[in-house]
Amino acid sequence: MTWIIALVLALAAFLMAAFVLRAPRRGWEAIGAALLLGVAGYALQASPVPAAPKAARERVTGDPAALVKARARVTNSGIPPTDRWVVVADALARNGQFADAAEMLRAATDEDPKNGEAWLAMGNALVAHADGQLTPASLTAYRRAAKAAPGHPGPPYFLGLALAQSGRFAEARELWSRLLKDTPADAPWHDDLQDKLRRLDMLMAAQQSGGARR
Repeated sequence: MTWIIALVLALAAFLMAAFVLRAPRRGWEAIGAALLLGVAGYALQASPVPAAPKAARERVTGDPAALVKARARVTNSGIPPTDRWVVVADALARNGQFADAAEMLRAATDEDPKNGEAWLAMGNALVAHADGQLTPASLTAYRRAAKAAPGHPGPPYFLGLALAQSGRFAEARELWSRLLKDTPADAPWHDDLQDKLRRLDMLMAAQQSGGARR
């Protein structure tokens, strides 16, 4: 019987997203798919136990949820964010549905081209959809995010991450170094950024050492 309750809750969540949050019709299919995926996962667990929520989080790839959490930490946004499109897109991203999340965020930026958080979340979704590689579309999204919120740490932080993941270490280091100089020591992302720079320096040193031996 518990799976019937889960199905009812999923239906309620869909109605909430479609009619209360007013998600665009083109995004309804993606939202429905995400919710059905959750119900299917719940059904496969057979007999839920008190520790089930923790186990479910462990079964989902760590990167999608971590990416959403990291953006909330760097942007200092609420959890969940206040923007209705970003709320739904984050739910899709947590399930690894990055293309659908990007499409949802496109609706947000169509509605408000100055929505910096939506542009930033779109950049992250597009990079994740490309297996960590920076693409022209994601670069455009990061640039629009920076234009919408000048001086905000989010765009350079995540653009640097995408550059590093794409093997463009020198560009990532330059971007992160500038950001670290402008970051207060008590900022929630300060130590993380400092650690990323340290590891990037080690990686670049190892790369140069390997090239010299050749």
